[in-house]
Amino acid sequence: MKHLQRMAALLIGLGAAGAIVLAADRIYTLPDPSAELKRLFPQAAAFSPLGGQPMHFKAYAADPKANPSAAPIGIAFWTTDMVPQEHGYHGPIHILVGLDLKGTITGAVVDYHSEPYGYFSVEPPKFAAQFKGKTIRDPFVVGRDIDAVSRATISISSAARAVRDGSRLAAAKLLPEVVK
Repeated sequence: MKHLQRMAALLIGLGAAGAIVLAADRIYTLPDPSAELKRLFPQAAAFSPLGGQPMHFKAYAADPKANPSAAPIGIAFWTTDMVPQEHGYHGPIHILVGLDLKGTITGAVVDYHSEPYGYFSVEPPKFAAQFKGKTIRDPFVVGRDIDAVSRATISISSAARAVRDGSRLAAAKLLPEVVK
């Protein structure tokens, strides 16, 4: 009997440890991205908390707390939530991307990276600015519609894929009428 009690305690302990490990699998970024969300949707009056499946924010023109029937005007997501397997030269590049309800990128903000040449490749604001106005149907090809940066090809290509694939996945899951 004591053997079964020990075995049960061990299994419970392992289950709790597993839950902690699973919770730690998400790559955490900026704890309060309010200013960055406002950059992506300047006309928004309110944003939902990060949630849903896949993880995303909703942008609203009217505060849904004051107006429960307020419809969203767009969504925002972290590329690390949409495509967590996408890594640059040295690791994931954390990019917050805004997407309107028609599948057009409203903007992108590079929040964090550990790229060795990031200071002149993915970090300058002009890198993120080139995604604004692109749609989920654009090719996102480095050297064609995404600016190439010498000595940072892996970083630039990874970031472009993260924005492209993240936007397409977000649209497919959250804006299915756009993908039709």
